[in-house]
Amino acid sequence: MIPWQHLGTAQIPNNGGELKLSRRGEEFSIRLSGVRGELMNSRLYNSEEALADLACKQLKARDNSAEISGAEILVGGLGMGYTLAAALRAVGSTSQVTVAELIPAVVEWNQGPLGDCAGQPLNDPRTKVHIGDVAELLRDNPKAYDAILLDVDNGPEGLTQNDNNWLYSQAGLEDLFTTLRPEGVLAIWSAGADSMFAIRLKKARFKVTIHTVRARPGKGSRHTIFLAQKPWQAVDQGR
Repeated sequence: MIPWQHLGTAQIPNNGGELKLSRRGEEFSIRLSGVRGELMNSRLYNSEEALADLACKQLKARDNSAEISGAEILVGGLGMGYTLAAALRAVGSTSQVTVAELIPAVVEWNQGPLGDCAGQPLNDPRTKVHIGDVAELLRDNPKAYDAILLDVDNGPEGLTQNDNNWLYSQAGLEDLFTTLRPEGVLAIWSAGADSMFAIRLKKARFKVTIHTVRARPGKGSRHTIFLAQKPWQAVDQGR
C-alpha cells in the first residue's frame, strides 16, 4: 500500500488546533490534529457537491430558467473546492461566486495539486476569494446574495471554532435571512441531523426542507443538508 505523505500543516485561529494535509497517490486528506480525525477526503465529496446542486436547483426554479444568470453566490468554507466547483458548474457566465476561507493555507493548498481534485475552481474568472471569516460578509450586508452555501466547521455542531456558533445561532440566522435577496436560498451542510436547528431556521422565517445525502453516491456516511428559502415578500426585521 502506498504510504501517506505529509504535505502541510495550518494553524486554526483562536487556538482551534491544527489542520494537516496529506496525500497518498491521487488521494488527499485533511485531518484535525489529535484524535478528532479526518475532516475531508478527496474520495468523499458527493454531499459537498450536493450542497451547491440543491441550492442552485432551487434558484433555477425561482427564476424559471435553465441557467442562473447575474447571480451572486457565497460559499462559506473552501475545503477541497468541491462545493465551489459545483456552484460554478451550475451558474452562467454573468454570475459570480465568492468563497470565504478563514485559513490562508487552505487557499494555498487549493492553488496547488489539491486543486486538481475539483478541477482548479479558484482559477475560474467567476471566482472571488475572501480570506477571512465568512461572517464578515454577512453582517450588515442586506440583500447581497442569491444563495449562501455554508460548509463551515462540520455544521451546527462545530468542531474547531466556537466563533462559528454565531452562524448557526438565532441571531446569525436572522442576519443570513437579511443578507439574502427575495427567494434566495441558504444551504447548510451538516455531519448529522439536528431537529433543533431546523426549528431555529423556521423561527428565522425560512421555508425549510431537509435532505440526507451520502458521502459517496449510494454509499458512505449519511450527511444532512438544510435547504432554507427566503419568501418573496419577506420583511427584513430591523433593517
